[in-house]
Amino acid sequence: MFFRIFLLWLRRNRGPKLGVHDVGGLELRVLPTDLDLLGHLNNGVYLSMMDLGRQDLMQRSGVLSAIVAAGFYPVVASETISFRKSLQPWQRFGLETRIAGYDEKAVFIEQRFVVGGEIFAKGFVRARFLRKSGGTVTVAEIASVAGVDVAEVPLPDWLRRWAEDVAVPSTRASAPSDWS
Repeated sequence: MFFRIFLLWLRRNRGPKLGVHDVGGLELRVLPTDLDLLGHLNNGVYLSMMDLGRQDLMQRSGVLSAIVAAGFYPVVASETISFRKSLQPWQRFGLETRIAGYDEKAVFIEQRFVVGGEIFAKGFVRARFLRKSGGTVTVAEIASVAGVDVAEVPLPDWLRRWAEDVAVPSTRASAPSDWS
């Protein structure tokens, strides 16, 4: 994955510029290091590859440089993925990434693994932003720094409910592992 991240960084100024609300696309290939014991793309690797799509969208839209200059960085707060078909060794596929909406604290991203126009897997990520100096960043602050109109992409109700349903307590709250 480090090699792919490095290549993405090297190519950051190539390709068409994107608006932050455009659909970003990467063309990738399943490598032998991506496989699980059953010989197809490992389920955890899908999530790692989704990082590449989000980084590409942020780089090509100019948002990444704006938030880094402000001393912010993104982290994944929640994610989910559903699988339809397996990606096989050496298979080429597209990774499509778009912002699905915003709430007060987070950005929601939809990502699709596509072959020949057909969805093989689809995932959603809820991302928060933190300050390098410590503390969290609101979506209003991100919007201001990046010049983004969050009202352009209203958050679907089901994604808001998903975020509430999968939430864990904040780092300041108690979170005992009680299975009862």
